[in-house]
Amino acid sequence: MADATQATSQTTQPTSTRKLTAGLFISLDGVTESPEKWQFDHFDEDMMAGLGMQIAGEDIILLGRVTYQQWSAYWPNSTDEPYASHINNIPKIVVSTTLDRVSWGQWDNVTLIKGNLAEELARLKQQPGKNITVGGSTTLTRSLLQADLLDELTLMVHPVIVGRGQRLFDGGGDLKRLQLVYSKATRTGVMILTYRKRDD
Repeated sequence: MADATQATSQTTQPTSTRKLTAGLFISLDGVTESPEKWQFDHFDEDMMAGLGMQIAGEDIILLGRVTYQQWSAYWPNSTDEPYASHINNIPKIVVSTTLDRVSWGQWDNVTLIKGNLAEELARLKQQPGKNITVGGSTTLTRSLLQADLLDELTLMVHPVIVGRGQRLFDGGGDLKRLQLVYSKATRTGVMILTYRKRDD
């Protein structure tokens, strides 16, 4: 799997209530790539409220290589508030087997993981704090979901068919059963759906 450090599910689950979560914009045909090209006219007050709740509940952002390279080129110079201040100031962890170093403009708050991701996540989840959130990284989200390391997955399903682009579910992987714990329809027709792992 390109660039996402191989995660294994053999690490003992921590007893902490700190969660690892992921949230993605996704089309009806499962595309998550380049959402800025197809989701902009659905961004309303309901979406802003949902993102505000995510921001309030996280204190670490987890990034894959591609998302890190995109975000680190954009956000340090962005004036898109309040998101720029939050993303620039929050601690960030980059998961990559190919990068040798990472940086984030004038901020010294980004760390690179090249080793065992499951062990590092277990260590972080045992520490006090808010949620650890995967920041828009499709490949990393898929890897964590398949390895049973993701506690919650939020999909913001847009009423649009994109036709081409990277998809969250690419036809591979094992059967996973999830439990729907939250749903909301926005005024622009987006379904916000949050799932957790089922124990059975």
